[in-house]
Amino acid sequence: MLDKELLQKILKKTLSSGGEYADVFVEHRKPTSIQLEDDKIEKIFTGIDSGVGIRLIHNFRTFYAFSNDLSEKALLDVAESLTKASKSSKNITLDLTKQKPETDFGIKLLPETVPMDKKIELVRTANMTARAFDKRIKQVIVIYRDSVQKVRIATSEGFIAEDERIHTLMVVHVIASDNGVIQTGYEPAGGFIGFELFENVKPEELALSAARRATMMLTARRAPGGRMPVVISSEAGGTMIHEAIGHGLEADLANQGLSVYSGKMGEKVASRLVTVIDDATLPNKRGSFRFDDEGTHSQRTVLVKDGILINFMYDRHTALQDKTKSTGNGRRESYHSRPIPRMTNTFIAPGASSPEEILKSTPNGLFVRKMGGGQVNTVTGDFVFEVQEGYLIENGKIKEPVRGATLTGNGPEVLESIDMVGSDLGFSIGTCGKDSQGAPVSDAMPTIRIPEIVVGGEA
Repeated sequence: MLDKELLQKILKKTLSSGGEYADVFVEHRKPTSIQLEDDKIEKIFTGIDSGVGIRLIHNFRTFYAFSNDLSEKALLDVAESLTKASKSSKNITLDLTKQKPETDFGIKLLPETVPMDKKIELVRTANMTARAFDKRIKQVIVIYRDSVQKVRIATSEGFIAEDERIHTLMVVHVIASDNGVIQTGYEPAGGFIGFELFENVKPEELALSAARRATMMLTARRAPGGRMPVVISSEAGGTMIHEAIGHGLEADLANQGLSVYSGKMGEKVASRLVTVIDDATLPNKRGSFRFDDEGTHSQRTVLVKDGILINFMYDRHTALQDKTKSTGNGRRESYHSRPIPRMTNTFIAPGASSPEEILKSTPNGLFVRKMGGGQVNTVTGDFVFEVQEGYLIENGKIKEPVRGATLTGNGPEVLESIDMVGSDLGFSIGTCGKDSQGAPVSDAMPTIRIPEIVVGGEA
């Protein structure tokens, strides 16, 4: 990690020709990855990646450069290249002080202290469990990953922030086939957590969940199509909230007019039952951190309160544009990339109805227990999501499973129509892609009811 004196030199050089703001992002990352496929370990990867990213904001434009040469000369040369953004001259005085985190995360068992053999054993156990579940299972892919990312961020606002982020992850992907029908099951677990993840999450449980889902869908009849009520369980995770509204509340998209929520601050954008929160302070969640990638303290940001849009997710650049403060959502994949506004742990807050009450009060429709992938047009708010595990609702009860269902709608319209919000809350995890950068996130919803939405299936 670069010392205080060198960080000050880099910042002074970067701003020597003018600019509103500059920062230096120093990263040291140690990743480990194990992938099993076709009953054998296909890949084992471990290594170290270190580098520095330097950013200048001048006239509300971002100029960015990076290097994995950590010598003083190389880094000052990188900083010098950024000064070409302005032809003025500027002398600045800096005395960087270290920020103390406002939240912390305890790690019980560092992944790097666990022997590789033990990690491989977990992967093999998940594979054997899934394959033994049913002879119709044709393929199993198990992935284990952990990483230790240490970052040091220095800014022209006069401070240094440091964070150590430890992530552990396991994913089981099962493919089942019978009589020409192919179905998949997918089950992940992980977060800002050490190897103690596997004290509460067993590889066997992940494997059985993925295998059960894949084989159950083989014999499920095709979902009926049309407009109908849909109950989405908290077990489904927050894919819908992530896509239907989350991206649209990232300030860069909103400022560029690329969000259906652009210019709607203070307006009603959802049912009064809906409150949307982004919170990077939650312990052990995949999108959590002490400081974001610009050195801003992690925080809890209410985006929509009782249906009213009250905030966007800001990084420093968009906050400068809107003359406000960053919400701690400046994130980047690595030192190779400039920070942009990104979600962290985004969710609909729990409501007053019990999940049982919601189901009982829905005479018929579709019950979604697990969401699949989805995509959204942030400009219009139109979305489509796959349903990985769904069931028919008959007389307020969950009945037979159905496959091949999709949910199609418009984010603001669907959020406006939600008429019941459950008292529970269930999280899902993923890696969110934006501007060719991936960021670890989690998202969540309580059980909700949408009175009417288009379900894709058989006519």
